[in-house]
Amino acid sequence: MNLLAFDTGTEMMSIAVARTVDGRVQQWQHTSAGGAQASTSLIATILDLMRQADLRLDALDAICFGCGPGSFTGLRTACSVAQGLAFGACVPVLPVDSLLAVAEDARFASLGTPPRGQITALLDARMDEIYAATYAFEGDQWTELQASRLVRPEALSPIDPAQSATDAPWVMAGNVFAVYGERVAAKAPGAALALRLSALPTATAMLRLAPQLLAAGKAVSAEHALPSYIRDKVAKTTQERATEKAAALAAVAAVTA
Repeated sequence: MNLLAFDTGTEMMSIAVARTVDGRVQQWQHTSAGGAQASTSLIATILDLMRQADLRLDALDAICFGCGPGSFTGLRTACSVAQGLAFGACVPVLPVDSLLAVAEDARFASLGTPPRGQITALLDARMDEIYAATYAFEGDQWTELQASRLVRPEALSPIDPAQSATDAPWVMAGNVFAVYGERVAAKAPGAALALRLSALPTATAMLRLAPQLLAAGKAVSAEHALPSYIRDKVAKTTQERATEKAAALAAVAAVTA
């Protein structure tokens, strides 16, 4: 299977190419600063990796991109580049949930090879909030237990034991711990401290997830590839600000009357 994967929804830009040669999978990968810099270097870096792999875009089985949640600008960058490359090469697009990629990155890099377990994936959403989702894994197969959601760090809670697919310790993984510290809930009810792992939605994690997602029919045509924002907006409307200001003035007037 030949795949291209990339994510620009966090502080890191991650790109990877997988090519199957004589039944063996070979990989080429690149990581660098993300954010605003990703929009200027993403396409050039993708094409350079494809040249290293001696692989044409139209020879890909799919183009995978981190669809979010994450940085609005980063998600739009990844989605638009995936769409443009897919249109030109006439190949399908595979949107990969960024929190699922975080969970896979943590499982592969930090947990060794446990047969099963569950991970709550966390990404910094800024504005004093975090994106969170919980997944269970058995072998290399993933199941969503809690869908992606936006919460305050203190409001994070583990999966209900009744819904849990495993009795393994609660694992949290992501890029939020240095930012929010102990504000991120660290203890499951009646349990020991949760294991906290640094992880990001890497392109190599996306490549490992791709076979399961492709088999499940998650690939789409380029025009149907969309980012997943979770947060609907990052700024209040003029009317909302005016309403809040009026309410605040009314509250002040009530107190001073």
